[in-house]
Amino acid sequence: MKRTRLLSRTLLTAGLLFSCGALAAPAPRVPIDTYIARAWTTLTRSTSDCNSVVDPKLHTTPALYLPHGMPLPADLRTMQTHCKVDVRWLPRPITALGSFDGRSLPVQGLLYLPHPYVVPGGRFNEMYGWDSYFIELGLLADGRVHLARGIVENFLFEVQHYGGVLNANRTYYLTRSQPPFLAEMVRALLAAPGAFPSATAAHDWLAQAYPLLVRNYEIWTRPAHRAGTTGLARFWDYGGHGPVPEMDTPGYWRGIIRWLLVHPAQNRGYLVKAPLHPDAAQIAALARSSCNIAHSAACARAWYGGYRLSAKFYEGDRAMRESGFDTTFVFGPFGGSTAEYAPVGLNALLYRYETDLAHFAHELGQPAEAQQWTQAADARHAAIDKYLWHPRRGLYLDYDFASGKPAAYPFVSTFWPLWAGAASPAQARAVRDHLALFDRRGGLQTSPIRSGAQWDAPFGWAPTNWLAAKGLDDYGFTHAARRIARQFTATVRGVYDQQGAIYEKYDMLTASSDVKIKAGYTQNVVGFGWTNAAYLKLQQLLEPHPRASITRP
Repeated sequence: MKRTRLLSRTLLTAGLLFSCGALAAPAPRVPIDTYIARAWTTLTRSTSDCNSVVDPKLHTTPALYLPHGMPLPADLRTMQTHCKVDVRWLPRPITALGSFDGRSLPVQGLLYLPHPYVVPGGRFNEMYGWDSYFIELGLLADGRVHLARGIVENFLFEVQHYGGVLNANRTYYLTRSQPPFLAEMVRALLAAPGAFPSATAAHDWLAQAYPLLVRNYEIWTRPAHRAGTTGLARFWDYGGHGPVPEMDTPGYWRGIIRWLLVHPAQNRGYLVKAPLHPDAAQIAALARSSCNIAHSAACARAWYGGYRLSAKFYEGDRAMRESGFDTTFVFGPFGGSTAEYAPVGLNALLYRYETDLAHFAHELGQPAEAQQWTQAADARHAAIDKYLWHPRRGLYLDYDFASGKPAAYPFVSTFWPLWAGAASPAQARAVRDHLALFDRRGGLQTSPIRSGAQWDAPFGWAPTNWLAAKGLDDYGFTHAARRIARQFTATVRGVYDQQGAIYEKYDMLTASSDVKIKAGYTQNVVGFGWTNAAYLKLQQLLEPHPRASITRP
């Protein structure tokens, strides 16, 4: 009974950042900048705090895992006693992403990180891969340099001890990453005033970080992450077959089956005919063609109308979750074919990562390595132009390398090559000329297609609005960039003025937080880390500033 009361208090503490918590209804109402400043503190977590281990996505006893062989930090001794948290060690060293499957552990838990970090909010009570890049920018804009540096160093710790930047620091995320922003995070930190006591200290820190940046980059050049023979990368989860652990919701999977049965033309090999109660031979066959009913309760319950989802669908679903675009239909219905696409966004980020590595190698006095990274970036740039750029349409489009066709519709990541510096002036101008596909009253929607998924029309998100606005501004399209910035910040501010909260996503048609999601996560979470950050950065973009000259390929 005492343990139950303690866990309830822990959940209540963690609930301060959930949709029913303090951020949803601040009293009295404060200016939005003050709300954001306070939110950084409310959303800050540490793996020595009781409320950090709570996982709203799973109903399990809180557990915390340390890297194999790591001595128990002193602050965790106190946590063990005070929070009654089960502190464990990973059973072996992890040298590469996916080399260890966290699902094999007796209980899932939080992965230890040495520094405090900022969580997105709501059900996302851990440090996320690509969210944290935008959060870092927001922290730096708000003068929280020490906290920003700790987040970057946490990611370097993940690369060293967990095989790479993870989707988030939970054991069930040990098989996949997220869009690769780590090199850019390092570059932003190095440029931040006050991040290091001296230029020498910054140089020494970079020298230690550089090999870990290289190790994290190598995730994306492994065979499983290659998009066929295109020279481009794809998203991939090394977790094998079946439903992802964080979606232990049979109704979600059954809903997908129902949708596919109603829309048979959209079925790309996503369904397998199967009984609800298979015999032993059928269970063995389904472990290959669908998922392992004997080992996964979610898999066993994911049945409707005589069908189960195929192994191909689960493979695509897992890859889609690494993309961060969960859920969109741009990679097939419910993202079921994500593993068959070379995405614009991912490859633009990798181009930027390669140019950053070239810059770091040059700074560290390694000209030969700098040249190698420049050559890698040039090769990717050529592949982007060959497979992803469509001059007649004036857009970058994701490429289905399995069928040799572009995606059925454009996506907001078409602006990411501008942010990455991978577009020529003519390409950037053509993309700018197609803003009308995405531009709505509240900012940029993610696509022109209404699929019911949260990463399609009419919904818009902070990171995509920031990346598009920044990319357009970098290429000299100041009017368009500032219009996007004004529209999206007005949406965030208008909703805040009405409701006293900042949200995960917004409806771009109505410029409101009243989102009606039919596919994927239906909740609109309060917090919210990257929205807070993008608001600050877009406000900065709206301020008068001298333009730095840039050179683009």
